[in-house]
Amino acid sequence: MGETLIDNIFDLTGLKLDRELFESLCETDQISIERIISTGQTTPPDQWYDQSRDEWVILLQGEAQLMFENESTIELKAGDYLLIPAHQKHRVSYTSNDPACIWLAIHAVLK
Repeated sequence: MGETLIDNIFDLTGLKLDRELFESLCETDQISIERIISTGQTTPPDQWYDQSRDEWVILLQGEAQLMFENESTIELKAGDYLLIPAHQKHRVSYTSNDPACIWLAIHAVLK
């Protein structure tokens, strides 16, 4: 039987945080789970995320703001989560630097 490896979602030791970091934690054809670390990065004003799968996301640490194509915005603080349906265009318009934002994002097709 293999050894179980333990990691910590809040551990930022040794990471270069000069850019946004996307870290795959688990990926199959059905689901993708990733940790995202943001330190002030935002989506460029002329770009939108337009994902083919639903995205359930929780902000574990920090503060952030999401903007949607209809110009509505959502303010997020640690512990806030939401479901972004597939093809709902959105962008990140603010992320805190201190503390860094730690996101957990789950991408899947939900029915």
